[in-house]
Amino acid sequence: EVQLVESGGGLVQAGGSLRLSCGHSGLSFDDYVIGWFRQAPGKEPEGVSCIASSDGQTYYADSVKGRFTISSDNAKNTAYLQMNSLKPEDTAVYYCAARWGIGMIGIEGWIRDEYDYRGQGTQVTVSS
Repeated sequence: EVQLVESGGGLVQAGGSLRLSCGHSGLSFDDYVIGWFRQAPGKEPEGVSCIASSDGQTYYADSVKGRFTISSDNAKNTAYLQMNSLKPEDTAVYYCAARWGIGMIGIEGWIRDEYDYRGQGTQVTVSS
């Protein structure tokens, strides 16, 4: 059984930084794509960033390019999202999500919201 557990959310002032972690089990020995999407109150979910385990290819939404960095530590079964220069519009619940897939094909499916698994979410609040 695959499980995803997020941590690292919180309250931060605009311009500050947070690092989200997604500990996972059940994915280690297969090709998968893992990342975060977010949902703010009254808004549609937005895919933020993901990374492919097979080749390390990444995807970033235009709204976070240059500010967020995704990484994965396979030895620790954990993916990370380093969020810098945070803005009030980054305020949302951030969900870790994963799907089976290889490289860019897997990423394209992830961008289409075709997740196989998701976590419970962690709140990120950026004050102005």
